Amino acid sequence: MHISASIINSLNRNVVTVATNGAEKHLQITPRETGYGSSINGGEMLLVALATCYCNDIYREAAKRNMTVESVEVACFADFGGPGESGSNFRYEVQVTSNASKAEIDELIRHTDQIAEIHNTLRKGVKVDLIYSQNP
Repeated sequence: MHISASIINSLNRNVVTVATNGAEKHLQITPRETGYGSSINGGEMLLVALATCYCNDIYREAAKRNMTVESVEVACFADFGGPGESGSNFRYEVQVTSNASKAEIDELIRHTDQIAEIHNTLRKGVKVDLIYSQNP
């Protein structure tokens, strides 16, 4: 599976595109009040990625167990310092509503925590390479 994200930004213009295996989707993110950049910062987007991954994975893993999940609530938190500092104290809370037993829901929540791809990527740590090309 190949996943990509891109942003094209200029004065009062913010085009955000994500794709999985070439299937593009556009996200609506307004520019900052200055007209340049995004009104949502990267830390917020990272936490949205964690919440989205976990939410989607709960439904996927529940389906494998023939469990019906009525709703999922995920709240993610982290602390960020000044420019250039990495985030710390990443944590999240989850609530799953299902007609399954409490034990089954608890097991689903714990299992999903162990296999959530974005969570595991951060837990492992990952190299990020810059591919630099300057337009003429």
